[in-house]
Parts: sequence; C-alpha cells; structure tokens
Amino acid sequence: MDRTIAIIADRIGWEERRLIDVAPGLGLRIDWVNDESLCLGHPEQAPLNGYDAVLVRSRSYTRGGLVATLAEAARIPTLNSASAIRVCENKLSLRAVLRSAGVPVPDFRLVLSRKDFDKALAELSMPVVLKPVFGGMGKRVALLRTADTAPSVYDYVEDLGHGFEQACLIEPYLSGGSSIRCFVAGRELVAAAEFESAGTDWRSNAALGNRHRAMEHDPEVLKIVDSVVDELGEGIYGIDLFNTPDGYLVNEVNHAPAFKAVASATGADVATAVARYLREVVG
Repeated sequence: MDRTIAIIADRIGWEERRLIDVAPGLGLRIDWVNDESLCLGHPEQAPLNGYDAVLVRSRSYTRGGLVATLAEAARIPTLNSASAIRVCENKLSLRAVLRSAGVPVPDFRLVLSRKDFDKALAELSMPVVLKPVFGGMGKRVALLRTADTAPSVYDYVEDLGHGFEQACLIEPYLSGGSSIRCFVAGRELVAAAEFESAGTDWRSNAALGNRHRAMEHDPEVLKIVDSVVDELGEGIYGIDLFNTPDGYLVNEVNHAPAFKAVASATGADVATAVARYLREVVG
C-alpha cells in the first residue's frame, strides 16, 4: 500500500508538482493541503488524519512553524521539525545556535535601535549589509556602501516597520556578489550550486533569478553541512554559504527551499532525492 504524505503549502509551485509526480515511483502518494484552510486545533487533528507524514513547504515561516507544532503534537512525522523551522526563520537564532556549536557564520551586530545602528557602523568597516532578523528571499536586505547614506536608510526601518520588523542585523559585505546553495535531504548533500548576482542587483539569491552553475562537493562544505544538520536535526534544507578568503560561512538555512535553480544548474534529480528520504522516514 502506498504511503501518503501531505505537502503543507499555500500554493503548488514547480517544486511541489515535481514531488507529486515522482512520488508514485517510490510507493508514495503526495497530496497538497492548503496551509490557509487547515483550522487545526481539534484534539484528533482531523485535517491531517490518515497521512503518514507531513512535509511543510509553507512560504510563511510563521504558518509553517505553527502547523509543524500541531502535527508533531499529533505524533505525525513532520519535516521539517517545528524547532528547526523556528531556528531557520530567525536569522539571529540561527547564528547564535551555529556559532555556539563552532559552525562558522558571518560577524554580525544585532540592531534594535538607532543607537545600536550607529554603534554597529562604528565597529564594522563599510560596506555593510542591513537585513531583517525575520524575512527571506532577499527581501528588505540593503547594501550600505557609505556612512553618509546609511542613516537615511535606517529611517525607513524606524518609520515603516512594526516592532518585529525593526529587529535587524548588520554584517560585513562578504560575498562579492555570489553565494552557494546546498540542497540537503536528510543528511545527504544532494546538490550544490553557486549563484551570482545578475545585472545591477548585488544580491545573490536564487529567488531573484540570478546566474548559477554547478559546484563540486567540497569536503569543507560537506563538513559544514553535517554540522548544521547536527544542530537542526535531519530534514530538507537549503543551506546558503559565503565563500570568503578565510573559508565558508553559513549565511542562511531555508526550511522550505526551492530547488528548480539548483536542479537546473547541476542536473541532479532533487525531487526524487527528497521523495526517497520521505520514503525512509515513513518506513
């Protein structure tokens, strides 16, 4: 009998379609369950009854984390775990967890006020990157090249952001326009690709349609991937690295990573690797 998996998401994109298509070949049936219509909370978790596992692919970290919490409470195998999603959604938490475990991350300063902002600029050499603690897909990330324009950029943070949106990190600008996306299923590094900024946009993010190319599996990258999984637990991750003169640094970890660009760059059958891991999870 096929095992049934619920993909929790607010829409069906290219990645979800690929997972649904490859599932039958591995003895799985994958259904889309809209994360905006679950209304969880009933003691028997009725909307998820009958599923052998849940794969959370909500674009919203908040929705994904909340659904994962209740799915786990109902003792349904859940990927990724609620605790992993909570760490991934918070750039400060991720850096704190990884840095305390000895995993290399960029230098950073937490900015909660104008005083924090001014002090961070004094301590870190320009250019620097200002990014929200909560956010993804390269949104609201600003490159501050000179100290004279930086205060006016922070005006937008102060005046337009709500409390949690005003929590930011300032980091040195390290990437030089490129980053490495590592797609992980379980503990396996399925594929790695380097992304470079396209045109006038300095951000190297797969969601922005940047140029990309396949990358060999570097032993140092494998070591970092293992260390990240040690801290977050096995799951489906997009681990983003900077390659610096001093070695690789973990920039972000995505809990519901897109993989179209990585699959295109490397030729890897990422969807089958994910489905194979799901098959292992449900037994």
